[in-house]
Amino acid sequence: MKHNFFLALILFGCMLSLPVSAQENQTIFNSAGIKHSSGYGAVSNKFTTINGYFANMPEVYGGWFINRSFMIGLEGAATTNYIPVPLDKQDWNGTKMTYQYGQFGLMMEYVIASDRKVHLNLNLMTGTGFLLQYDRDDFSDWHFEDHDVNTHFFLVLEPGAQLEFNFLKWMRFSPGVSYRRVFNSQASGLSDNDLSGFSGNLTLKFGRF
Repeated sequence: MKHNFFLALILFGCMLSLPVSAQENQTIFNSAGIKHSSGYGAVSNKFTTINGYFANMPEVYGGWFINRSFMIGLEGAATTNYIPVPLDKQDWNGTKMTYQYGQFGLMMEYVIASDRKVHLNLNLMTGTGFLLQYDRDDFSDWHFEDHDVNTHFFLVLEPGAQLEFNFLKWMRFSPGVSYRRVFNSQASGLSDNDLSGFSGNLTLKFGRF
């Protein structure tokens, strides 16, 4: 009995002394961590449509640029031009009632071969959109006073792609396209499809790349 007990102890000790090969899990992000950390901001102008009408939409965004490949930050954009509201859908009887569309939220970009003079950039905006009406006599004369402004909020997803040109070490030019998809808008007279659509954009980026 004792002989069997000591034999078992010897075998167990031999097993512990054998080299153990531990295989690490493969991960999407490099386990080496953050090798380069910087940031940049962007000013852009989108050319799109709202309810079938042309919409001019300036945009700003920026954030933290990690390992010269991934940016995470914030975005905001809104229309600036006259987008007519049908007479039977107006919140009040104004001289020149127009829709105001805007959006804000999380912005992410994945830059492919950032050190190349010309390279590709994939991005995704995820956030909240809003729609309201106002009376617009001319470009600088917007009327909200003395009226209840009904603002509608909804979910927006906007994936896109840009062809990026490294003009200077601190400046890049990035023309591109994106598709804005709206969910659950519930705006009077406008469906999600009326607020969704493709956009062309021209973007300048400034920062440390």
